[in-house]
Amino acid sequence: MPSPDPAARSERSRFGWTLLTLVAAQVGLHGCLNGMRMTVPLLAVNEARGAAVIGLLMALFAALPFLLAIPAGRLVDRHGYHLATRIGALLALVGAGLAALTSQVWALGVAAALVGAGSAMGMIALQRTAGRLARGEAERLRVFSWVALAPSIATFLGPLLAGTLIDHVSYRAAFVGLALLPLATLIATTQVPPEEPRAPAKRVAAPQKAWDLLENRDLRRLFFINWLIAACWDAHAFALPILGHERGLSASAIAMVLASYAVTSASVRLAIPFLAEHLQPRWVMTGALALTASVFLLYPWLDSAWAMAACAATMGLGLGAIQPAVMSSLHTFTPPERQGEALGLRSTVIHFSTLVMPLGFGTVGAVLGVAPVFWITGAALSAGAWAAFGLPARARHVG
Repeated sequence: MPSPDPAARSERSRFGWTLLTLVAAQVGLHGCLNGMRMTVPLLAVNEARGAAVIGLLMALFAALPFLLAIPAGRLVDRHGYHLATRIGALLALVGAGLAALTSQVWALGVAAALVGAGSAMGMIALQRTAGRLARGEAERLRVFSWVALAPSIATFLGPLLAGTLIDHVSYRAAFVGLALLPLATLIATTQVPPEEPRAPAKRVAAPQKAWDLLENRDLRRLFFINWLIAACWDAHAFALPILGHERGLSASAIAMVLASYAVTSASVRLAIPFLAEHLQPRWVMTGALALTASVFLLYPWLDSAWAMAACAATMGLGLGAIQPAVMSSLHTFTPPERQGEALGLRSTVIHFSTLVMPLGFGTVGAVLGVAPVFWITGAALSAGAWAAFGLPARARHVG
């Protein structure tokens, strides 16, 4: 049996190390974000701030990402991974540091906005760079499955670090601890090799706008699907606690339901790299959306925590599988020189949903009850499955 080619083995080793450092760098930024999202409202409650103030502080985490995502994507397209990620890490570092210096509302608001913007910039840079590492659709799907683990790890790491420091030291110590995470990101970026030069983009007569990407029918479908995923998660986060309370479930039981989603979501992302050769993103998206739609249509009929946990676990299988498929398809359908811009537009869609959709769910829930929130979301996801079915297997853009 011939030994593996040393050059190929060395290239695979470099590929794996680069992917690992990319994920580690984003864990630092996303861990800081998740820790801040827990610590800021806890501190506000501890200082007897009103619900309106807490709501405003939480909204500010999404405000700057919504406004700056497209410019951040263009920055990544022009200057590559390192500049955007380092700017993002500095923003998060300054934000967490400011919160450590003073707990005044204005400082917490500025900190929330800076940390949110920093994490979003890092994620756009990571997704574009990771997509370019891959050669072929199967490898791209595999890469984005590993990349999708960064938020999962960070969701565990950031709040755990902050909570431990709050309980055993102080809120100020928690903010200082969270500031160390983007500092680690800055160190990790030094291990990411510079991007290989590519052929220059085609010159155009006039500057292109990000929204011009929506002239591509396949990208329109993909952004619609992406918005549905964001709205689906927002609906679940809003409606599940209300439904659980109506069914008499305890807080720990509701937490168990949410945890079952997290476990299956992470599990399927770990499995996809080993199955990528046999998966086509179009069919992954179609099946995952149809599966998740059925979960939402079923939810309001359930009474027990175990039944809801089974539904949440099924939803985790669907949404855990769909995210890598969406990211792989986004890179397939977007011209290479505009991939960062497309990722910025995607981030804008997600943060717009985070800002607006909970208000809509609240209105529907107040007027009609929580069950229609599940049913309307399920119907929308069914439409998304049909949209995914209409996607081509290969890109239709030229150039």
